[in-house]
Amino acid sequence: MPRINVPPTRSNLIRIKQDLEFAREGYEILDRKREVLTTELIRMAHDAELLQTEMKQLQAVAYRALAKAQLTLGREHVEWAALAAHKSVDVQLKFRGIMGVAIPMIEANGEPPEMLYSLGDTSAALDEATAAFREILKRVPELSHLVTSVFRLADELRKTQRRVNALQHIFIPEYEETVAFIVSTLEEREREDTFRLKLLKTRSSHKKEEKKAS
Repeated sequence: MPRINVPPTRSNLIRIKQDLEFAREGYEILDRKREVLTTELIRMAHDAELLQTEMKQLQAVAYRALAKAQLTLGREHVEWAALAAHKSVDVQLKFRGIMGVAIPMIEANGEPPEMLYSLGDTSAALDEATAAFREILKRVPELSHLVTSVFRLADELRKTQRRVNALQHIFIPEYEETVAFIVSTLEEREREDTFRLKLLKTRSSHKKEEKKAS
């Protein structure tokens, strides 16, 4: 296991231990962030998938009805009815944070009236197409919010996962190995110092005994 290349001193041991504790705390925070992001991502992805399915079904209904209306009324008549949709929808973009990720909140104010044209010279197919497209328009802001949120959460989750992996498999093991190396080296030095001290005491006591004998 690789370790940090630092001199095995007590000051470096204190510093590396502090860095190790900081890395472990960072790992715990990022691991909790990863769990929250994963939960939110799964939930929003599920909601987005359901809403996309609903919109695809509405689109199929709308285009079938529109095609039927064109056959019944003619293309020009349908285009004339479409020109009645002059009312716009105001969209406001706000943001909320999920674990530091800015999630867009899209609010739509105003919507087309229930009937965009007079009842005369129209058909049930055109009414059905109008109602279906109106429902699609209502769901567009929510789907935009969900899809954008999914992409942003997924991107942040990838970044968080890389940091978690780096801490778990690289930095923390390096710090632990470095701490173990410094501790082992310092203990070895202490044993050597103790051995030298005992050796000096033994030699000193021998010299004293030799002096007494002489």
